[in-house]
Amino acid sequence: MRGRLLSEATMESSERIPRLIVGVDGSPSSHAALRWAERYARMVGGVVEAIHAWDTPSARGYSGPAIDPDFDLQQARERFAEELRTVFPGERPARLREHLVEGDPSEVLIQTSEGAELLVVGRRGRGAFARAMLGSVSQRCAQHAACPVVVVGQQADPAH
Repeated sequence: MRGRLLSEATMESSERIPRLIVGVDGSPSSHAALRWAERYARMVGGVVEAIHAWDTPSARGYSGPAIDPDFDLQQARERFAEELRTVFPGERPARLREHLVEGDPSEVLIQTSEGAELLVVGRRGRGAFARAMLGSVSQRCAQHAACPVVVVGQQADPAH
């Protein structure tokens, strides 16, 4: 089931509601991207689809000890829930949809961008080189997404 949404978003009506896809990886810039997308969605009457992509090392062909995919999935769920609590410490926005997806983050976001109004990503994720202008995921998304891409940098005050 690689690259497939584990939960599906439902639309409130038959009219087209703008979909904003946001990559969430736990980095400060992805938290800023999620906050930005939520504010923008309120302005345009859209829905935010927060995507947390996770990958089991054995799924990519790494050699090493046996990996329990159920354990990896549970860890990914817990990380994603914690990230959402960090960004939205109180009540989560009503039009926030949460998607936990197994697969390469850039591939998942590029596929999910089909039919979306915007794809919103953080400037640099967890594995970026400090001097890099863009992380590898944000750069791939900017080059290959099926919709416009907004790249958000880390905010000075992480509370806003």
